[in-house]
Amino acid sequence: MTKRVLVLGLVPSLLDGFRRQLDLPDIEFVGGTGVDDVRSAFAQGDLDHVMLGGGLDLQTRLEVVRVVFESSDKATVHLKDHLSGPEGFVPFVGSVLRGLSDYEPRLSPRAILRAQRSDQVTEG
Repeated sequence: MTKRVLVLGLVPSLLDGFRRQLDLPDIEFVGGTGVDDVRSAFAQGDLDHVMLGGGLDLQTRLEVVRVVFESSDKATVHLKDHLSGPEGFVPFVGSVLRGLSDYEPRLSPRAILRAQRSDQVTEG
């Protein structure tokens, strides 16, 4: 099953190279640079994971997290460190996605759903 991943903090012209460097099957990468791109990505369909680059300011990061959790009950959010710089973005995203490759959220009877999107819930 293809996972939809938003990579935020990556200008569109770099997305193809990013995709080639990672060479991960069954991943659809969506690029963006700000909160409006997050909203646009969700308007096109649910996301599985959102990766935030270290170059994004704190206010943007916080707003993105809010928008993601208001828009989805299944998307995960991952914030890259500042220390490794731009060259650390590809290894960071690759490591996170390889670690999550077999993770598929299932609806728990104890879940507290906030986004209430019917297209994202997988009965388990």
